[in-house]
Amino acid sequence: MSKSKVIAITGASSGIGLATAQKFAKLGWTVYAGTRHVDRDREQHGHLANLHFIEMEVTSPESLEKAFAEIDRNHGYLDVLFCNAGFGFLRALGQATMEDIHRVYDTNVYGVMHTIRAGLPLLRKSDAGHLVATTSVGGLVGQPFNEIYCSAKFAVEGLLESLATYYKPTFNIDVTLLEPGAIATNFNQTVLGHVQETGGILEDEYKPIITQYLDAFSKRNSVPQTSESVAEVMVKLMDMEPKPLRIRTSEAAEAFVKYKVSQDPTGLDGMLNTRKLHLNL
Repeated sequence: MSKSKVIAITGASSGIGLATAQKFAKLGWTVYAGTRHVDRDREQHGHLANLHFIEMEVTSPESLEKAFAEIDRNHGYLDVLFCNAGFGFLRALGQATMEDIHRVYDTNVYGVMHTIRAGLPLLRKSDAGHLVATTSVGGLVGQPFNEIYCSAKFAVEGLLESLATYYKPTFNIDVTLLEPGAIATNFNQTVLGHVQETGGILEDEYKPIITQYLDAFSKRNSVPQTSESVAEVMVKLMDMEPKPLRIRTSEAAEAFVKYKVSQDPTGLDGMLNTRKLHLNL
């Protein structure tokens, strides 16, 4: 009898993480869905026997070590580690507080590092482990007013690209960067909600251009990709051989990164019209 496939997912209380957890559980995988709200998520989404909500606070190494110790006791190995936890941030560098910047990096960068450090021993015990992290097309193409968020995603891209140079030949662990464009989740609403909670669009020199930028975003992302379709990409990724280092999750995301080679950072008009940049979180 073949052993069960085991996947651990951070940021699995909603959006891409939850959709992926549910999809893999329905396919027969044993799923450990990391969340900060175990009781709530278990009550709302815990109807599948092999879907286990478990506390994973990615800014706390102690929380992660406890979670992976439980997986180790139950299975002794981990086939896939999906570092998905993260949040967006919309402020110009000149507007953001250092507290805001630290919050973005604590979750989006250091949280990924903490998760990999805690989960790597279990991945190494698998016959063929797979490390996946959600970044964004914003981890490949810088975007106005997303410079703090994009820089965090750029950091994760560099981290996993570096790990990929030796994880496969040394540990037989594949490494993949999952790169969505705009997603139809509460992620974007959370980002814009944070803007409102911290004073809205500020009355400063950035207001005219950020207003123009947000208007362009709303028009160009009227039909964003669903979390469920990203989960389908994750399923297809499991069957790919060899595993790609990078995979975009939609045609729109694939098209967007082509602006990388043709970008003209000489002004906002070029960004919005020539490059047709939009807020891809």
